[in-house]
Amino acid sequence: MASVTIRAVRKNFGEVPILHGVDIAIADGSFTVLVGPSGCGKSTLLRMIAGLEQVSGGEILIGERLVNDLPPKARDIAMVFQNYALYPHMTVRRNMAFALEMAKQDKPAIQAKVARAAEILGLGVLLDRYPRQLSGGQRQRVAMGRAIVRDPQVFLFDEPLSNLDAKLRVAMRSEIKELHQRLKTTSVYVTHDQIEAMTMGDQIVVMRDGRIEQTGSPLQLYDHPANQFVAGFIGSPAMNFLPGRLRREGGAARVELGDGTRLDAPADAGGADGQPVVFGTRPEHLMLADAGGIPARVVVTEPTGMDTFIVCRHDGMDLSAVFRERHDFTPGSTIHLRPDRERAHIFDAESGRRLSG
Repeated sequence: MASVTIRAVRKNFGEVPILHGVDIAIADGSFTVLVGPSGCGKSTLLRMIAGLEQVSGGEILIGERLVNDLPPKARDIAMVFQNYALYPHMTVRRNMAFALEMAKQDKPAIQAKVARAAEILGLGVLLDRYPRQLSGGQRQRVAMGRAIVRDPQVFLFDEPLSNLDAKLRVAMRSEIKELHQRLKTTSVYVTHDQIEAMTMGDQIVVMRDGRIEQTGSPLQLYDHPANQFVAGFIGSPAMNFLPGRLRREGGAARVELGDGTRLDAPADAGGADGQPVVFGTRPEHLMLADAGGIPARVVVTEPTGMDTFIVCRHDGMDLSAVFRERHDFTPGSTIHLRPDRERAHIFDAESGRRLSG
């Protein structure tokens, strides 16, 4: 196992900059997730760690070793791809053994490593089948098995679950997390799915347009987003955003919305009186009130059994709310929603930066 250090890494495709000086410290044995919208540069960065893309500037270290100019086979990494990348003419056993055979390892050692990986992943009964005879989830396990047998310093996962159906993705998330807890190999995982990021990673790196917006644990990003982009990207359903102005009166801070509604700001809210801001509140942090708060017209109600999810409209803006209790809301009726003050967030309207004292 080894740490991965990314220092001021840049990537250009021709004259077009893709990554703009990225810095990430990935601890030995950790599970780090690179997450962000399509085109943010996360897969390019992963391929640079693997040696499949050249670095335009900066340094990538695996352990204490600078790997910028090393070929992939010399980096002691194993990569699991989105499309599995299995050899269709080889059995599961041969797919898992092939890289070891090319490395001229002795046959008993190869057999032992394949057997161990097959036991870990529950592939024992599938070893003599071909990829065409396997389900999507089984193929992905074979791809992971092929990585495990190499006993690398670092596992790299490039959106490995995106081709699976929703139910299987949930199951495979647990399998990959359990695998990491068992092997404790440093892992870097790329996804555009923030639910995958939240449930799997112990460190999340949120990227946008080739830059890092925030790095931290899942709950750090959820509870203390650095800016409006991170706040809106992390969490499902997404955070509600209401534009207004900050008002400071006698030491108290409130946000005045466009229709005059005033909402209490959190105690640590920064910003100057009259400053244009955005009030952020998560759907699960809205409570029903008899009066006051945010008056909103119910548009859609979606009971899920466990929760009641509603979409409301206030002053032309949509709001989402989630209630654990069951409610029978009537579309078109008006309800009052009171944000949990201490779980709300205030963002600068221009920069998007979270304002805290």
